[in-house]
This record gives sequence, C-alpha cells and structure tokens, in this order.
Amino acid sequence: MILIDGKKTSSEIKSEIAIRVAEIKAEGGKIPHLAAILVGSDGASQTYVNAKVKSCGECGFESTLVRLEDNISEEELLKVVEDINSNPAIDGLIVQLPLPKHISVEKVTDKIRPEKDVDGFTPANVGRMALNWPAYVAATPYGIIELLKRYEIETSGKHCVVIGRSHIVGSPMSILMARNGYPGNATVTLTHSRTKNLEEIARSADILIVALGKAHFVTKDMVKPGAVVIDVGIHRIEDASKKSGFRLVGDVKFDEVSEVASAITPVPGGVGPMTIASLLYNTLLAAEKKVYG
Repeated sequence: MILIDGKKTSSEIKSEIAIRVAEIKAEGGKIPHLAAILVGSDGASQTYVNAKVKSCGECGFESTLVRLEDNISEEELLKVVEDINSNPAIDGLIVQLPLPKHISVEKVTDKIRPEKDVDGFTPANVGRMALNWPAYVAATPYGIIELLKRYEIETSGKHCVVIGRSHIVGSPMSILMARNGYPGNATVTLTHSRTKNLEEIARSADILIVALGKAHFVTKDMVKPGAVVIDVGIHRIEDASKKSGFRLVGDVKFDEVSEVASAITPVPGGVGPMTIASLLYNTLLAAEKKVYG
C-alpha cells in the first residue's frame, strides 16, 4: 500500500515555487502578491488564513491580509473587493469562507476579477476549466490532480467515483478526471447523499475520491481491493487518549480501508496541505500572467 503524502508533496511544490520566485527577483521581475480578505473572527478561518500568509512568506511572495468586522455590510465588502481588483500591485485575491449570513457568497465571488481569482471559484474560471481552457483550477481539486500526477497513478480508462458534489471539490473534480489529458481520461461517476446503491457504486471504483463531509463514511466493504482512495474530508472527533482531547479524521475509515487500497491519502497530511500549495501556484501563474495573458 502506498501512502500518498500530501505534506511532503506540498513542501516540494513550495520549494519549486520559491526557486522560481528567486529567479523572478534576480531578473528584476514582479514578485507575486496575494491578498486575503478575512471577515469576522471565526477561529478556523483565522487559522486557515494565517497558514496561507505564512506560506506566502516561505515562497518569497508578498501578502496582504485585510481583516474586516463581521458586521460589515455587503456593499462595503464588495467595495473592498473592487479596490483590490483595481490594484495592479496585487496578483491574486481570496475571500476566506464562510462569510456572515447577511452577505451573499455568490455576489462576492462574482465581484472578483477572473484574472485575480486564484481560488478558481468564479463562473469564468469554472467554465474555462470545464472547456479545458487555461484557467485557475480550484485549489483542492488541483491539489488532488497534482498528487495523482506525482505519484504516477494511472487514470486513463479507469473508473473514478467521486462522492460529494460541492462546487468547491466534487463537481470540479468530476470534470477534471474526465478531461482529455493526464491525470484524466477516466470514466467518472459523480455521486452524492441521494445516490441509490452508493455502496455498490463505490465498490466499482478504481479511483475513489471522497468529499462528502461525513466522518468515517467510507468503510472497508465499500472499497474494491486495489483501489486508489483520496480522502478530502477533515473532522475533529473526541479522543480521550490525546492530550488535546480530540483527533482529526477523514471521510474514510483509514485503518480498515488502508488494508485493501493500493494507495490512500491520510488525514491529516494528505489532501489538506496540497490546497495551500495549489493556491500559491495559481498566484504564481497570475503574477506571470500565464492564464489570462
């Protein structure tokens, strides 16, 4: 069984990015600059944003963190987004989710200019990805694609089952795996919570990508022996044996599924670290104008 190590792979990608940034600096070029907007004081969101800002520093990027109160109006937030859109010094913009309930995620996402949308969430980038045009691909799906590539997982002609249909992971993942190229050229089945015979469909997968958001949902009896299993979920569950009182687990029961899988991502340390690495890569592409010219 191969352990697909996202932590190690993300470190390799960050090193590659840092080398390129050093070259840009030596050539007198523009250093990539990522801006992040954080609305409110949600603990998890602050942790995620701080990790992104820290990673920017590790790669030699410039970064700007805009902190806003959770009572900011939608109109005021849209104005902040537009100000960053218009700032030529900033290459990429992310708005950390979730947003307060009184603010429309769709309106905010749609306000971000596609050429600065390094999260890959705008309709323009989703559409370009679906057409296999140059685009910023959503960070988590892109990270999974990069893991499959670097671990040389064969995808052509394979049956890929995606569990979960979110706009952030499941839906784009199904498109990427079906596209003409590598990784890709798979026959894809996109499933979700209302799919009938889900267990039977999962057992037919050569590559099983799980992004349902339910802890330990996929068990050993749902996985075909020799399948590649990619676990996107992350959940905090109580564990009295740990000093913290909890531990992190995925959507897959790792201990038992790893007995039958040919390759599997762990949680933590699998897909998670790849998300930030992909975001940094998209920002580098934005700075070098390799997607929108």
